[in-house]
Amino acid sequence: MGLVAGPEAGVLTARARALAVLRVRSTALAVALLPAAAAVVLAAGSAMGRIPDDSVWDVIRPVVSALAVLALVLAAGVAAVVARARPALSPTVPIPESTAPDLYRLVRDLAERLDVPAPSAIALTPDCDSWLEDRTHPAHGPSRERPPARRRAGDAPVLVIGSPFLWWMRVAELRALLAPVVAGTGPAAHPDIAAARRFVRGLDAAVAVAAGRPLLAFVGWAARLLLRSCRDHAAEMERGVAAAASERAQAVDYGLRIVAQEQVGLAYAGWDRLLNRVALPAWRMGRWPSRLDAGVVSALTELSRRDRLAEGFASRLGERPACDLLEEPGLIDEAASLLAARLFHGGPPEPGPDWSPVSWSQYPEEVVDRKWRLEAARLHRVLDDIAPRVLPGLPDAGRTPLVPDPTPAAPTVARVLERLTGPAGGGVGEELGVRLSAEVAREAAREERVAERGGLGASAGSWIDGLAPLFPLQPPRSGRELLADHVTAMVCCAAVDTAGAVPGLDWLDGPALLIGGARRADLARTVLSLIEDGDGEPLRAWLGEIGVRPEKPVRLG
Repeated sequence: MGLVAGPEAGVLTARARALAVLRVRSTALAVALLPAAAAVVLAAGSAMGRIPDDSVWDVIRPVVSALAVLALVLAAGVAAVVARARPALSPTVPIPESTAPDLYRLVRDLAERLDVPAPSAIALTPDCDSWLEDRTHPAHGPSRERPPARRRAGDAPVLVIGSPFLWWMRVAELRALLAPVVAGTGPAAHPDIAAARRFVRGLDAAVAVAAGRPLLAFVGWAARLLLRSCRDHAAEMERGVAAAASERAQAVDYGLRIVAQEQVGLAYAGWDRLLNRVALPAWRMGRWPSRLDAGVVSALTELSRRDRLAEGFASRLGERPACDLLEEPGLIDEAASLLAARLFHGGPPEPGPDWSPVSWSQYPEEVVDRKWRLEAARLHRVLDDIAPRVLPGLPDAGRTPLVPDPTPAAPTVARVLERLTGPAGGGVGEELGVRLSAEVAREAAREERVAERGGLGASAGSWIDGLAPLFPLQPPRSGRELLADHVTAMVCCAAVDTAGAVPGLDWLDGPALLIGGARRADLARTVLSLIEDGDGEPLRAWLGEIGVRPEKPVRLG
């Protein structure tokens, strides 16, 4: 018999592993039925006179019968939870066919070329990834009124596409990138593979349902045991499915797919920078950029200009972008941007007074300037709370008073320089960092309590019925990082108020100070010299070069 090659080999491997998963299910069922089988044998033997009626068998029969009943009850409970537990559903933006007929047409033509079933629907995720997702569970989708058996047999998976791909990639590149993903609908339609996937997803959902519920402790234990038993088989099954899909897609735009994969890496880099450096400052202020996917094009174009490895990528922008396949790309971008804010930061599902969208044209004034003013005000509040230190060993004339002046000092850059330089500058800097960290933590806790009272808090739950972020972007910042941010904000406010500078937006680095229309990126070095070394001369020289008057009070937020 000849060897099987091509996509069929991967499908056969996946099917073999799927059968192994289903054997775990059959074995568990057999174990659960074993006490009942023993009870039936004992009862039949007694009725037929094969088992003597003596005291030993009179004890064994009711014990085995009780164990059989208990095993059946427990097995029925586990089966009911596994069958009814809702599998995890990825948060996405649904794309009805009426809003993207060209995109649906592209995907169906691709499925026809691959000779596989077309996906049942299309959705977008605010991330650089694409996959197929089975949503045939009764709790998923508008088709929940149909019988489960019919739904499982007739519904293909949903195609989930990373929204940055639609805006950055060209139509031909997107088609080449989606070919191996869409090819996965073929193996997904196989009954054994579909049944194995449903079983694994049900076990995973049952573990989540049983977590933290003492009454379902046995259900959780049994589901975890079964998951461990079939984990390796399930992983090999998915590898076989992926291999079969990749092999089947070889004949469709293979050369172009290599170029598209390069774009995936570039898109991920630009998307990550855009979220961390640009979107996150706005999210922390209760504003969410409403055109993140359009912004990623600007970010990636800028990255192409700066990075020699990305040279030539921006020249593709003359070709038709994949977002042209959408009827209303602006509305879809807004929905994906709101979902990104919920996933990566946590926020209400709908806009409101404290959670409003901001356009890129408004970003410098509404986000950058406001961020600087708020941080400058926080820095001076903390400075007002710190009494000037008494330096031991100095003569009385060199000592500073223990009690600060009851009249708050004017918010000036000169005041910050004075406190952070000199012999006591290092200690003041450490204390400022600690107090700024505490202040930021208190403000975050206060905002969360207010949001809870209004039903908008992150503690309301997960993304399903609340606002807790699934994928926080950044860990908490250190005190030194916070101090550097706040001192930089203070200097930027002074430059705007006294030297004619304006707030700006750098697509890769976020908030930027523009002087004469050009970004000044050398400020960070002088601020670090002040904070880390207590040396204020580089910053003083920078202020003099720009024309900033450090003694002039700045307007605080």
